[in-house]
Order: sequence, then C-alpha cells, then structure tokens
Amino acid sequence: MQRRSLIALAALALGAISAAQAQAPDWKKIRIGVEGAYPPFSEVGPDGKLKGFEIDYANALCAEMKAECTLVQQDFDGLIPALQARKVDAIIASVSITDERKKAIAFSNPYYNTPARFAAKVDAKLDVSPAGMKGKKIGVQRATIHEKFAAEVFKQSEIVRYATQDQAFLDLKSGRIDATVADMVAIDMGFLKTPAGKGFAFAGPTFTDVKYFGVGSGVGMRKADEKVLGKKFNDAIAALRANGTFKKLNDKYFEYDISPK
Repeated sequence: MQRRSLIALAALALGAISAAQAQAPDWKKIRIGVEGAYPPFSEVGPDGKLKGFEIDYANALCAEMKAECTLVQQDFDGLIPALQARKVDAIIASVSITDERKKAIAFSNPYYNTPARFAAKVDAKLDVSPAGMKGKKIGVQRATIHEKFAAEVFKQSEIVRYATQDQAFLDLKSGRIDATVADMVAIDMGFLKTPAGKGFAFAGPTFTDVKYFGVGSGVGMRKADEKVLGKKFNDAIAALRANGTFKKLNDKYFEYDISPK
C-alpha cells in the first residue's frame, strides 16, 4: 500500500508538472489586438487588408521574436476587455502608458511618443483654453486619453464621443462639432493632409501632460504575462531601434521622429 501510494503521489506530481508546463506559454504564437481605424498607425486598405505603421511594426516585432502572430482587429474601446478576456495576448494600438491604465494591464517600454493637439476650421480662430472653449463641441474618440483630458480640463465644453477618430473627423468636416482633440500625428496624417482636411488646421498648443497622456505608447499585456512576454517585447523593441528597423518604418510613414525620448 505504501509503495502504491508513493507511486501514485509521484504520478500525480509528474502530472501536475506536465500540466503546468503545458499551461505555460512559450509565446511562439501570439494574438495581437489592433484597431484598424486609426491612420496612419493602423487602417484597413481598399483590399480589405490591415496596413499602417503599427501593423508593420507589430509584424517586425514578431519577426524579431521569431513568433507566429495573428492580428486581431477590434474597436479601440474593446481592446483592453478583449485582453482581459484572453481573446488576445497583447495590444499594439497606440495605447498610451498611463498610471490609470497600469492599474488594469501591464506595458512594454514605450515604442513611440507624440503630443496631443486640437484641430478646427482654419477661420475658426479658437482660443484653445478652458474659458475660450466654453460652450464649444469637442469631438473625441471614446475610451482614449484624449477623452479623459477633454472631459476633465474642458469642463465647460460639450464633449462628443465617437467609436473611432475618423467619425470625429467626419463630424468636424460637416460642422457638427467645433473641434477635435487627438494625437497630433493622427490628425496631421489622417485628416489635415488628406482631401477631407482642406480648410482645416491645427488649433492651439500641443499637450503633453503626463497625467493625461502618459509617457508614450507601449505594447499592452496581462500583468501575469509581463515577466516573460514583456521581456520578449522589450528586447524586440530595443533590437528594432538598434538595427534601424524602427527608423526605416518611421521614415516610411512620418516626416518627423516619433521615437520616445
């Protein structure tokens, strides 16, 4: 009986070890949540395929990590819930690293950092201050740092929320809102430098307050995966900076350096 008990215990122990090993991911396969509605960072092209800086960058990170990655398109406000529900393993979608978000998920080191800015009609002559924007309609993308910033700083304005930044641009174009606040690059490349942006321009200063905008955009992941997966992403981020891949992608999409300082 004693021998059988020891054998049974040993078998149970080996089974537990095997189960633990089976459950511990080696991260050879990674599901990455992306938005696909935030040009020039990510969008869906006429052929139905995802494209943009972050799409190329995600693929470059995966190549560096020698991982087989699947890009999973998801509305921005559903990305963190999808991560927590284990529908994706990581997020690469211009998710800024803020103290508030770090309460829910973990982040890699930042891979880019750009300021926020307002855009409006060229002849609007807006005074972009809490008092100057009193009664004005400000369009923001829902669940973003820009929504939080606008709601807390421009309390006398009407904050109009959208599922995507493109929807905010459409309402700005049609005159249903007075201004929009978003990432400066997204406004510049995704609106002002397109035919739809004719007659519109930046308004007011740039905004970089760490309280609202964090320290740049990073790869989001579950806290339980930070030790292993986080290191893999951090090593890949550093490698792409060192071997010139980041600069090559930066120069492909932007006229200025978006690397975190």
